[in-house]
Amino acid sequence: MDNSEGYQDYAFIAELYDYVTPYRERQDVAFFVQAAQEAGGPVLEVGCGTGRVLIPTARAGMAITGLDASAHMLKVCRERLAQEPPEVQERVELVQGDMRDFELGRQFDLVTIPFRPFQHLTTVAEQKQCLETIHRHLLPGGRLILDIFNPKMEALTADNVGQELGDEPDFTMPDGRVVSRRFRIVSRDYFQQVIRTELIYDVTHPDGRTERLIHAFPMRYLFRYEAEHLLRLCGYEIEALYAGYDQSAYGSTYPGELIFVARKPQ
Repeated sequence: MDNSEGYQDYAFIAELYDYVTPYRERQDVAFFVQAAQEAGGPVLEVGCGTGRVLIPTARAGMAITGLDASAHMLKVCRERLAQEPPEVQERVELVQGDMRDFELGRQFDLVTIPFRPFQHLTTVAEQKQCLETIHRHLLPGGRLILDIFNPKMEALTADNVGQELGDEPDFTMPDGRVVSRRFRIVSRDYFQQVIRTELIYDVTHPDGRTERLIHAFPMRYLFRYEAEHLLRLCGYEIEALYAGYDQSAYGSTYPGELIFVARKPQ
């Protein structure tokens, strides 16, 4: 990604990403693989990162293009992909590009944005630009799956700015480094709906040396009807809204997710 507001190059995160426990155990992969199989045609994953969703999709027999702005994340994805059988590798194309403005020269039956990258776009103008760019890349009748978090009011108003929080289990890297991760809310802008967050990685090396790595970024949260209006404004029809990757109905759990399935009209 470039150096504008809301973008990070993920230089050190790329190496650690696949070992972070909440990412490794996230229950969304089967949902996106099934959606790709149901679409039946080529898939574009926006914000594909290290291939956490992309590679299982290719293993399931689907042709998939992965777009990401981070050269570091794509490097890890290519390394992971190189360990796959040739027939899996042949189903994948990786492209470095900005989700707000890209041109691939073809259209897809399904475009997915798993696990929040859309929320690194911190203005409505950027969000519209992204959704309109994706709309151009969808075939008529094609679908977009947009995965964002449902804002939890208690979390938005908690008196915890500046505090280090989190109780994730430590994880160990292949080279023996032990990593503990926590997070800190740096600020909340209630008018722009932007939260500035730091993910704090405390690393202990096998020789006992320690270091602290900090990944700082803003995220913009959207509420249910705001997201619906934004999608409609950009030319989509809302087909479904799920609270979870088991396709549970919105409102069945709180806060749940905001998983939109939106269609480009024929």
